[in-house]
Amino acid sequence: MTLIHVPRPPKSASNPDRPVSSLLIAQISHLQHAERRLPLRYRTDRYVHAIRTEGEAATYIREVTEAIHRAHDDAAAERAKRARKLIPKIAAAAERTRRKAASGAQKKQKGPGKK
Repeated sequence: MTLIHVPRPPKSASNPDRPVSSLLIAQISHLQHAERRLPLRYRTDRYVHAIRTEGEAATYIREVTEAIHRAHDDAAAERAKRARKLIPKIAAAAERTRRKAASGAQKKQKGPGKK
């Protein structure tokens, strides 16, 4: 595979005091929509219509992205915790089912009235 060299942007490209562009406004809007779907404990207290600079936008984007990751990690941990509790119950139920099926097969082999 061919390696493509991408030059670093100049230091002047980053300006936290620059007004937000329409692209950043659209990204903020999408993140706000995603944030609204999060449980309340993960949401930020930011009023997105007050974001005026790239620095403020970067802070909001970072906060929401971290909140989404935290929510996902917590949900995955909760699912894993519930799965650990269910495994023994399922295995025990399967063992009982196997024992019942085996005893039923033995009764069928003997037949009714045969000893």
